[in-house]
Amino acid sequence: MALGLILNAGSSRLWLAAVALLMTGCASMAPTYETPALPVSPVYASPATEAGASAAAIGWRDYFTDPQLQRLISLALDNNRDRRSAVLRVDEARAAYGIQRAELFPTIGAQARVDRSRTPAKTSLTGRPLVASQYQVGLGLASWEIDFWGRVRSLEDAALETYLATDAASRAASIGLVAQVANSYLALRGLDERIALARQTIASRAESFRIFTRRVEVGSTSRFNLTEVQTLLTQAQALGAQLELARAAQFNALTLLVGAPVELPPEQGEFDESNVFRELRPGLPTDLLLQRPDIIAAEHLLKAANANIGAARAAFFPRIALLGSLGTASVELNELFAPGSLAWLFSPSISLPIFDGGRRNNNLSLAEARRDLAVTHYEKTVQVAFRDVSDALSARVWLRQQVAIARTALATQVERARLSQLRFDNGASAFLDVLDAQRDLLDAEQQLVQTRRELLSSQVSLYAALGGGALDFDSPLAGDEPDPPRATSAP
Repeated sequence: MALGLILNAGSSRLWLAAVALLMTGCASMAPTYETPALPVSPVYASPATEAGASAAAIGWRDYFTDPQLQRLISLALDNNRDRRSAVLRVDEARAAYGIQRAELFPTIGAQARVDRSRTPAKTSLTGRPLVASQYQVGLGLASWEIDFWGRVRSLEDAALETYLATDAASRAASIGLVAQVANSYLALRGLDERIALARQTIASRAESFRIFTRRVEVGSTSRFNLTEVQTLLTQAQALGAQLELARAAQFNALTLLVGAPVELPPEQGEFDESNVFRELRPGLPTDLLLQRPDIIAAEHLLKAANANIGAARAAFFPRIALLGSLGTASVELNELFAPGSLAWLFSPSISLPIFDGGRRNNNLSLAEARRDLAVTHYEKTVQVAFRDVSDALSARVWLRQQVAIARTALATQVERARLSQLRFDNGASAFLDVLDAQRDLLDAEQQLVQTRRELLSSQVSLYAALGGGALDFDSPLAGDEPDPPRATSAP
């Protein structure tokens, strides 16, 4: 209100033009950013199909079709504390960016002041005590740095890149959580299947032990054969107890991942693997630069380190700041807004340290060293991503072969166990052959389930390694994104 009484339209336009010129006239002193060269082979060493869809474009609901698994993943994304912390870190980084961005703009505030003072007679010019009053109302400009050399803008760019890196890291955490829940669920179902097989074996061997006990009682077989049958039974019982313990631990681990109570009663029978996952197209390593959130986060951190170099360089140049106020002042309250009561203060300042003990030089060296560390971290992140995809592709190929071999081995062991039992029943061989065949049959059954589970896990790993669902995980702050990063160049 006071400002409107004092400024005319012409002076207002002049002030606005000056502020706009000062804010846009600064130049960044950050070095020109260049994406580091790809530190891996341009193609994957493992064979890969070009059929299928891009993993980044497939949401987890489309890739994982099991209804129970979908429910668990949804619960985990809502309740997992690590993911919740990652989302809150995004909020934290966004607020820090907003604080740093505000440094680009002046801080203007309304202010009102009343001063009353008494001058004693001995120091008064009139020789009498003097009581004076002064009233002031106006707008004040706090110390505002004119960013001629881009120091404040470079710090704002660094804060923006840090925010974007945190957001990408949050999406990487979400993808990792989905993969962890899927693997934990598959491990649990694999244990259910192994427990079911172990229980069938225990029941079968318990019946054999009953039969052989009866035979010993009637004298048709030796007690030695009975001890061998009992050995088979106790081995199966021990395996069953071990698997039950493993399932309990796996269930507890899954509950911790989900972050909420879950109910998953043991399932009987073989896990249905038909159409569990969609076929994925790995593409080329260059695609990972745009799909893997952890690589995206590492590059944003590299850009932030690059921008900090610009701020360190700008510190070698003079720093210019403005301090001022504009309003009215009067010794009488009723004359505060009367004509002729205009009061203003304009106090520009310029400062340049002459000697600081090498602080600015070391600060620049520190910024450059951190930029080099960020480059190394980015390259390592790319290499790890390349290895993850290559490992998953190799596992998918060779585990398929192992599953086929395990199925053949199981069929062979089933036939061997049948024939060894038949030979023993006809007196053509000792019970030791039956004992070995039964042991190998149980191992073959368990091995097939484990290999099938590892094959399914490799599909989950490939999905996560390719940035699965990265485009499906929107930023937690979607709809309120900051301005895109500005290109920087050397002075």
